[in-house]
Order: sequence, then C-alpha cells, then structure tokens
Amino acid sequence: MTATLVTGASGFIGTHLVRALAERGDDLRLLARRSSNLDHLEGIEFDRVTGDVTDRRAVRRAMKGAGRVFHVAGTTSMRPGSAERVFEINVVGTRTVLEEALRAEVERVVHTSSAGAVGPAKPGGTADENQAFTAGHLGIAYINSKHEAEVEAFRVAAHGLDLVVVNPTFVLGPDDPTGTSNGLIKRALLRQIPFYVDGGLNVVDVRDVAQGHVLADRKGKPGERYLIGGRNFTFDRLFADVGRISGVPPPPIKVPLELTRVAAGLGRRIRIPVPVSDDELVSAAQWWTYRCTKAKRELGFKPRPHEETLEDAVRWQMDRLGDRLGRAPRSDLAMRAFGRFLQAGERVGLG
Repeated sequence: MTATLVTGASGFIGTHLVRALAERGDDLRLLARRSSNLDHLEGIEFDRVTGDVTDRRAVRRAMKGAGRVFHVAGTTSMRPGSAERVFEINVVGTRTVLEEALRAEVERVVHTSSAGAVGPAKPGGTADENQAFTAGHLGIAYINSKHEAEVEAFRVAAHGLDLVVVNPTFVLGPDDPTGTSNGLIKRALLRQIPFYVDGGLNVVDVRDVAQGHVLADRKGKPGERYLIGGRNFTFDRLFADVGRISGVPPPPIKVPLELTRVAAGLGRRIRIPVPVSDDELVSAAQWWTYRCTKAKRELGFKPRPHEETLEDAVRWQMDRLGDRLGRAPRSDLAMRAFGRFLQAGERVGLG
C-alpha cells in the first residue's frame, strides 16, 4: 500500500483532513517542521517526516513511496512585515512540493489553495471558478501569494502531474489547534472588534472542507479547481449571529473603508496604536462571496447547515475563553482607543 503524504497537518484544515483520511484507511505520512506540535492527532497512526515545505531535500524524502499527496501547508498572515515569508511558504513551498511530486511520479496531488485566489466578487454579488483574477491591485500579499501558488501548481501540472485544486472559503468550526482560523470569532467574543466595514464572506465548516479534499481526490478532474464553501454572509449578519449564540454584543459601529484607512494613517503618525494592518482593512471591505455549484455538481460536495458550523465554532471558542468571555482585557486598550478615534473621525467627516 502506498503512503498518503499530507503537508500542514498541524494546522486547522490539515488536522481535520488527517482525521478524514485516517477514517478512510490511508497509510499516512506527515511532513511537519520540528517545532510543529502534532499531539492533537493522538490515536491516529502516521509516519512523521521532519522538514519544511521549502526544504527540497526534506520534501524529497517525504515523497518516497507516496502515492497521493495533499499539500495543505501555508500561511494566512496579513501582518505588517510578513509578505516575504508569506510568498516563501505559499509560493516557493508549493513549487517545491509539486515539483518533487512530479519527480516521484505520484498518482495524484490535491493542492489546498484559497477562495482568495479566485478573488473577491463585485459588491453584493458572488463569484465562481471562472472569474478572472483581478485582485492584484488590492496589494494584499496573502491573496497574491495564493494566486501565484496556483499559477505554479498548474505550471507543474502541465508537465504531467495529476493535480486537483480546492479553494476553501472562510473556514470555521471546532478543534482549531492553532486558533488562527477562528481568530475572528475569538476577537468578537473578547469584544476586540470596535468597528467593521461593509463587506461579506462565505463561511464553510472545516469538517466539510476536509471531506471536500477527499471528494476532490476521488472525483476531481485533473487540472480543475473547486470552490469549497458554504453560506454567504454580510458582516452585519455574521456578527449578529455570533452575538446571538454567545450572548456577547456584536461590534458597535460600521464605518466606511476610506475612513478607516485615513484614520489608521493619522493614528500611526500621532502614535496611536493601530491594531489592524492595511491588508486586513482592505481585505475586510471586499465581498469574498461565492457560488460553489461546481463542487456540488462534480464532486457531490454537500456542506452542512451554516447554523451548525457557527454554533459549534462559537461554543468551542467559548469553552476555551472561560471567564474571559465578553470582557475586553487591559491589553485591548489600543483596540478600543482606535475605535473611539474612528468614531470621532466619523462625526467630523474625516475622509
């Protein structure tokens, strides 16, 4: 029996994918950095290969005897100063893994991309896999890196690699070992979001994303990509639902994007701590809303009701916050100060 290699098993999607593949009966091999904690996979049998996706020798070792590869490893950072590392992991890492998969003549690779690589929809609309990528002008390093990683993936596939790409939307759900993906929920429950902008996003359950990968492996057409998503939300609706489930009041104000950008620039100049990056502000104002008809039609993908996803994600996060729930900590003074600064700017017509 050939091995199934998974990169990124220490992350949110990777964790649930490994569980789904173990349930399928795969002989698992995980490529993970020495610092990666895999304790959350206790009870699952796997062979661990230590290394980074940008380390070609480590990737080559991991590929020996592998029949199928799920390349999930990546970073979603939008923090200032992270662009170089984002491109290194997402683009160079993808190129390295897929070139070595081609060299090893694996049967199939499922590459985890992002709905961001499709780009945002028009305001109030939805996009699908056929949309041309037009998000480059936004200057968001993470989004551009995922698009370029897809370009690399299809370049390698043109040389004979059997490749299927999955594009998950905004992933939520329980059992997030790093806490990164559920960070939006956590910040809302800690009342660390004093404002939001007009935008939208598609929310999908991490357990459904894992099944989407398995379906792509089994039914996906070589050279195709599939949006794996669930329910489209406006931020008004999403925060209202999170507040209803948790009992924590939702963010109090919605402000125009340009106001937040002008206020952020002024705040930095007069040394008011700004708790969000420019990339985060620009990203939040887009409509990351999608139609996932192709995955439903060709893969048989069936996302669960969005109510289940939100309730499980919120309650899982509430259990971990304990008595911190709904109480902004002292470290949140910068966030609240910036929120008051925005409110003052809105009153005087800033921007």
